[in-house]
Amino acid sequence: MRLHHVSWAAVACVAGLSLSALAGPLDKTECVAPAKPGGGFDLTCKLAQGALLDGKYTADPMRVSYMPGGIGAVAYNAIVAQRPAENNTIVAFSGGSLLNLAQGKFGRYNENDVRWLAAVGSDFGAVIVAENSPIKTMQDLVTAIKADPSKVVFGAGGSVGSQDWMKAALTARAAGLDPKAMRFVAFEGGGEAITALQGGHVQVYSGDASEAEEQMKAGAKIRVVAVLAGERLEGKLAGVPTMKEQGYNVQWPIIRGFYMGPKVSDADYKVWSDTFAKMMATPAYDKLRVERGLFKFALTGKELDGFIKERMTAYRQLAKDFNLKVAN
Repeated sequence: MRLHHVSWAAVACVAGLSLSALAGPLDKTECVAPAKPGGGFDLTCKLAQGALLDGKYTADPMRVSYMPGGIGAVAYNAIVAQRPAENNTIVAFSGGSLLNLAQGKFGRYNENDVRWLAAVGSDFGAVIVAENSPIKTMQDLVTAIKADPSKVVFGAGGSVGSQDWMKAALTARAAGLDPKAMRFVAFEGGGEAITALQGGHVQVYSGDASEAEEQMKAGAKIRVVAVLAGERLEGKLAGVPTMKEQGYNVQWPIIRGFYMGPKVSDADYKVWSDTFAKMMATPAYDKLRVERGLFKFALTGKELDGFIKERMTAYRQLAKDFNLKVAN
């Protein structure tokens, strides 16, 4: 009887090992959004969540978790230092993440400390006000700032030097205003900033077109005054003029995508990279991307890594132009 008992224990142990061996990078997946719910990182994670499940690339819905702090800094440090080998975890990033990296806002880590996985779409900056705001055009906004800069408070997902600050600073510079004279309130992501906008705590939010569209779908009482794109966007924001149309030649394209920990194996990284490449080539994915206000921009693996390195050079130069700290 004792031998019989031992043999069943051995079988159970082997069965457990077999189940463990079958668990791959696409099992029990997690997407980390490095901000509070409701902003662009949240949107990016939910795009991946929906596309992976609908396309049957994952058996269960991807878990979306939120890790606010430093507009991406807390998540970046956590993945690199504490969770570097998690093969089933991806983290959302944007052009704003790269801009912060270029200024050393992620601490001692730089763009070489993670594995860049996939760019899943592009977005554009947008100037957003509350639905009942008297500001209806860029000229209205510039006039109000010139009359009294202290009465026009900008909400930004991040402090001075962040992507949202940079969009407002470029706009100010184009209008002949001093960016450093403008008032900013920093928030942890777009969702929090849009809530403050509706509450009258700030008058303007220099956010992103896609997150504004998503928030309006959800009932947010906001209005987009201008988009920072080369031409008018398609979809629900088609009626919104560009900055250039309104006399200010400012554009701000935004890449959206994912990275993984530095110690994820080449094999597991390839599974994810190949999955994203296959998924993004389908009409079903295009439909989900368009529904979230994102434009086609698909890069994976080495191609994305090369693109990231190029953008980092450009962001470091931009930071230098505004006399901000530049990290090596």
